[in-house]
Amino acid sequence: MSKSSLISGFYKLSPKERLAYVKEFAGLTDEEASLLQNTGSLPLDLADRMIENVIGAIPIPLGIAVNFLINRRDYLIPMAIDEPSVVAAASYAAKMTRDGGGFHTSSTPPIMIGQIQTVGVKDPYAARMRVIKTKEEILKKANEQDPVLVSVGGGAKDLDAKVIQTTQGPMLITELHVDCRDAMGANAVNTMAEAVAPIVERVTGGRVYLRIISNLATKRLARAWCTVPKEAVGGEEVVDGVVNAYAFAAADPYRAATHNKGILNGVIAVVIATCNDHRAIEAGAHAYAARNGHYTTLSTWEKNENGDLTGSIELPMAVGLIGGAVRTHPIAKITLKILGVKTANEFAEVLAAVGLAQNLGALRALAHEGIQRGHMSLHARNIAVAAGATGELIDLVAEKMVEERKIRMDRAKELIEQCKATRKI
Repeated sequence: MSKSSLISGFYKLSPKERLAYVKEFAGLTDEEASLLQNTGSLPLDLADRMIENVIGAIPIPLGIAVNFLINRRDYLIPMAIDEPSVVAAASYAAKMTRDGGGFHTSSTPPIMIGQIQTVGVKDPYAARMRVIKTKEEILKKANEQDPVLVSVGGGAKDLDAKVIQTTQGPMLITELHVDCRDAMGANAVNTMAEAVAPIVERVTGGRVYLRIISNLATKRLARAWCTVPKEAVGGEEVVDGVVNAYAFAAADPYRAATHNKGILNGVIAVVIATCNDHRAIEAGAHAYAARNGHYTTLSTWEKNENGDLTGSIELPMAVGLIGGAVRTHPIAKITLKILGVKTANEFAEVLAAVGLAQNLGALRALAHEGIQRGHMSLHARNIAVAAGATGELIDLVAEKMVEERKIRMDRAKELIEQCKATRKI
């Protein structure tokens, strides 16, 4: 009898009942099924209320990046990530920056943009003026949706409108500018956008379709910069190598994609550790990197007149300390306590500094010793574990593979067998 994924009422089942179905469908062993529901610090009933159709949870290693000095304050940085060398690189880079005073940061107010799409407008440019003229009524209606946000200084602060040309003809896009304070803001912004849609339809004579937040948060930017003495980074030759690596990425989108991925390695690890929306951060970052019509780097690196390395970064950073899973997930509560940030703006600035540190660590490795040396020694341990090594054997197999420069599953298995036969490699 063939198996079907068409399951009526699957969402009504308990997590254990769903898992029983999945176990049968996928042929899972008892051990595999048990691992899926060994959720550790995240209670299964809580997980079942966070997303749909829950059958278990997946742990991600949580590490701490050290050495961070940001605006003359020391931070420990919680990072949840499964990629080796990221935590180590961030920590090492942060240590290098301390000789130059650490990281310095700034940010803009936590303004998010909510978009209301209107189609079928006969006079879109004139309608744009009518929308702008109705700004006060629209903002009042928006702010009525969230009096608590308004009471703490947030809420809809401004409005704009633009006409865009599409394959479906001209569209009028009304944009609410909402100060979200310490929330990421998606729920508040979406609610406001939906509430003002009838007003927009009335003044434009068109029909509203989409009413939703934009994840290209160009009004919610975080910036960080640092100076790294040439002695700390390894000398002027290394400084030149980092600057040349940056120049390559700035000019070539193929390199820029990997350059920015390195930045996001650091940023997203912290975002995941605090249960913020990493999909929104990544989408916004990459869109921001292409905002001028050419995909380029989020960071810049230069050599100053003393021969030292100077770096800076600017990117959208829509993160929050309240709402969603941030205050629901028990580990997120702990990681935020470790991080010690008091506002969403401070959090955003710390993330910018982490991204710049991660970028520095990667570029220095590329320019000085090659990315493989540090990364592959850690990767080799993962290969050793996957091949079946346990305990001290993991390090023995990994070290031998790195020494041979043969970091492969087949070689790891060979080394494990050799060790079992001779009790040494």
